[in-house]
This record gives sequence, structure tokens and C-alpha cells, in this order.
Amino acid sequence: MIVFDENNLTVEQYLHLRQQVRWKPLTLPQAQKALDHSLYVLAAYHDGELVGMGRLVGDGAVICYIQDLIVVPNIQAHGIGSMLIERLIAYATSLGIPDTTMMLDLMCAKGRESFYQKHGFIARPTEDLGPGMIQYLQL
Repeated sequence: MIVFDENNLTVEQYLHLRQQVRWKPLTLPQAQKALDHSLYVLAAYHDGELVGMGRLVGDGAVICYIQDLIVVPNIQAHGIGSMLIERLIAYATSLGIPDTTMMLDLMCAKGRESFYQKHGFIARPTEDLGPGMIQYLQL
């Protein structure tokens, strides 16, 4: 059974999950600030073991981003990612102002587009939307 916990993920747990999926390393202060400034952090546990998390950032009115969605490799493809993203979408929806439109964005890993399309996301570029872009700031 999967149990979810809201806004209690420790920085050590966050860094450990990132390491398991081989994401770019973060410093402890960087990771702590990221968690502290998140709108919502959702952790998933299977039999008491942390197996995934999702993190939402943004202003909660015009735009929100699913910044992190992690499921540890040995338990992927068991629906945990879908459960996490559905809860992140529901939370973002709960923040919005009635009778308005809010964008919910994300950047997905190469090859994961179909997973996100299954949950209503649109791959860019399209006829109306240009490609997503990124810039790394070396501080």
C-alpha cells in the first residue's frame, strides 16, 4: 500500500531520492532552500520506505510548475508516478482562482513525454507554442 505525506520531506531524503535517479547533485543549502520555497511537497511511502516524491513551485494563481517527480527505479511502472502527479495536479487546481485559467508546466526527462501526455500535458513545440527553453546560471 502507498501512503502519502505532505510537506514533511527532509532535505536528506530529497537529496537521496535525487541521487537514486541520477539527477544533477545539489548542495545541502540549495536543496533546503528549494524545499522551503516549494508550494507543496508530496512524499510516497511503500511499506514505510520512501519510494518517491513530487514538488510543486509557482505563484498558485497564474502558473505552477511540477518541478520534481521522482520514483525510485526499482519500483517504477507500478503507478506511483501517476498517483503523485494526480495529487500534484489536484493541489495546483485547489490553489487557483475560480473562473480563471492557470498554467501547470513541467520539463520532463527525454523519453518520458508519453507519461505526461497521459496526464493531460501537451508536448512542445506545437503550432501555437514554441519549445521550452532553459538557461543555467553559474553562481
